[in-house]
Amino acid sequence: MFNQIGLPEILVVLGIALLIFGPKRLPELGRSLGRGMREFRQSISGESKEEKQSTEELGSGDEPARQDDSGQAEARQAEVAREPKA
Repeated sequence: MFNQIGLPEILVVLGIALLIFGPKRLPELGRSLGRGMREFRQSISGESKEEKQSTEELGSGDEPARQDDSGQAEARQAEVAREPKA
Protein backbone atom coordinates (compact mmCIF):
# COMPACT_ATOMS: atom_id res chain seq x y z
CA MET A 1 0.00 0.00 0.00
CA PHE A 2 2.75 2.47 0.98
CA ASN A 3 5.26 1.16 -1.52
CA GLN A 4 4.41 3.94 -3.98
CA ILE A 5 5.24 6.89 -1.67
CA GLY A 6 8.27 8.74 -2.93
CA LEU A 7 9.97 12.10 -2.64
CA PRO A 8 7.41 14.04 -4.74
CA GLU A 9 4.52 12.82 -2.61
CA ILE A 10 6.33 13.71 0.64
CA LEU A 11 7.08 17.20 -0.70
CA VAL A 12 3.41 17.71 -1.61
CA VAL A 13 2.31 16.68 1.90
CA LEU A 14 4.89 19.01 3.49
CA GLY A 15 3.80 21.85 1.21
CA ILE A 16 0.16 21.39 2.18
CA ALA A 17 1.12 21.30 5.88
CA LEU A 18 3.05 24.55 5.40
CA LEU A 19 0.03 26.19 3.78
CA ILE A 20 -2.35 24.99 6.50
CA PHE A 21 -0.28 25.68 9.61
CA GLY A 22 1.99 28.47 8.41
CA PRO A 23 5.72 29.00 8.86
CA LYS A 24 5.49 30.06 12.52
CA ARG A 25 3.48 27.09 13.72
CA LEU A 26 5.24 24.34 11.74
CA PRO A 27 8.44 24.20 13.91
CA GLU A 28 6.30 23.92 17.06
CA LEU A 29 4.42 20.99 15.54
CA GLY A 30 7.70 19.32 14.60
CA ARG A 31 9.08 19.70 18.13
CA SER A 32 5.94 18.33 19.73
CA LEU A 33 5.89 15.41 17.30
CA GLY A 34 9.54 14.65 18.11
CA ARG A 35 8.90 14.78 21.85
CA GLY A 36 5.92 12.48 21.48
CA MET A 37 7.93 9.97 19.47
CA ARG A 38 10.79 10.08 22.01
CA GLU A 39 8.42 9.54 24.94
CA PHE A 40 6.74 6.68 23.09
CA ARG A 41 10.09 4.97 22.47
CA GLN A 42 11.09 5.43 26.12
CA SER A 43 7.80 3.97 27.30
CA ILE A 44 8.25 0.97 24.99
CA SER A 45 11.81 0.34 26.22
CA GLY A 46 10.75 0.77 29.86
CA GLU A 47 13.48 3.27 30.68
CA SER A 48 12.34 6.43 32.40
CA LYS A 49 14.08 9.79 32.34
CA GLU A 50 15.07 9.50 36.02
CA GLU A 51 16.64 6.07 35.49
CA LYS A 52 18.63 7.35 32.53
CA GLN A 53 19.92 10.37 34.48
CA SER A 54 20.87 8.25 37.50
CA THR A 55 22.86 5.84 35.35
CA GLU A 56 24.64 8.76 33.67
CA GLU A 57 25.49 10.32 37.03
CA LEU A 58 26.89 7.06 38.35
CA GLY A 59 29.13 6.52 35.36
CA SER A 60 30.30 10.10 34.84
CA GLY A 61 32.34 10.61 38.03
CA ASP A 62 36.08 11.23 37.87
CA GLU A 63 36.79 8.97 40.81
CA PRO A 64 35.87 5.30 40.80
CA ALA A 65 32.66 4.22 42.47
CA ARG A 66 32.98 3.34 46.14
CA GLN A 67 32.29 -0.17 47.30
CA ASP A 68 30.49 1.07 50.44
CA ASP A 69 26.79 0.27 50.40
CA SER A 70 24.76 3.41 50.99
CA GLY A 71 22.07 1.30 52.68
CA GLN A 72 24.57 0.20 55.32
CA ALA A 73 25.69 3.78 55.89
CA GLU A 74 22.09 4.91 56.38
CA ALA A 75 21.46 2.06 58.82
CA ARG A 76 24.52 3.09 60.86
CA GLN A 77 23.33 6.69 60.98
CA ALA A 78 19.90 5.56 62.15
CA GLU A 79 21.47 3.46 64.93
CA VAL A 80 23.56 6.39 66.12
CA ALA A 81 20.51 8.63 66.15
CA ARG A 82 18.54 6.09 68.25
CA GLU A 83 21.24 5.61 70.89
CA PRO A 84 20.53 7.47 74.13
CA LYS A 85 22.86 10.36 74.81
CA ALA A 86 24.56 10.49 78.20
